[in-house]
Amino acid sequence: MAAPNIINVATITGKTAYVTPANTNATILLANAAASGKVFKVNLILAANLDGTNPYNATVAYNTVAAGSGTSYAIASTISVPANATLVIADKTASFYVEEDKSVVVTSSGANKVTFFISYEELADAA
Repeated sequence: MAAPNIINVATITGKTAYVTPANTNATILLANAAASGKVFKVNLILAANLDGTNPYNATVAYNTVAAGSGTSYAIASTISVPANATLVIADKTASFYVEEDKSVVVTSSGANKVTFFISYEELADAA
């Protein structure tokens, strides 16, 4: 199944996740496993620069495989986050769905410098 029919969901659960990448490699922020029977509606993604002096770049991508692999499609690409600032990557006016076997992956230009925060709804299949 690619995604449950969202008219017939059994539950809608509000969820939050976050990650501060320990290196400059792509890191999974949110993954929806294959055959999960769920779809995730992403309502908010923030990137917060933890450094008080230097700006760091943030990238957020939608990947075609839940493990953070497959083809990567940029949601936000190499956006500078000023020192001690938070950048809104996506909000309810630009929400999107993460279907089964898909993921949201983040990258920072500095290790331990940017925290990514995601708020989403988990919509579970009624079957």
